[in-house]
Amino acid sequence: MNVKITAIRKANYSDLQQKYENPIEHTCDVHEGQSWISIDGKKPDGMCESAWESMRWFVQELAAGRGNFYDGWMKNPNSAMISCNDGFRPVSFYIEKL
Repeated sequence: MNVKITAIRKANYSDLQQKYENPIEHTCDVHEGQSWISIDGKKPDGMCESAWESMRWFVQELAAGRGNFYDGWMKNPNSAMISCNDGFRPVSFYIEKL
């Protein structure tokens, strides 16, 4: 089963970056509205590895026909809202079974 992954919101915590992060040249390339299709629970081409590791279990569960995470957490039981693990510029992804 295919699963659509859509970047819904991207935050940027510059105060935390200034306080804790060493300067880096390349940061997240994801933009709001960007989407990918996971085929049979596999990582889509172009998906950030770190973001994928944050959502992989949910995508694979939906691809396997399961869902309804945490007994009714989402209005659509065939979906999940997952954020990547970047504490300085997290992206929230809406994941839905197609």
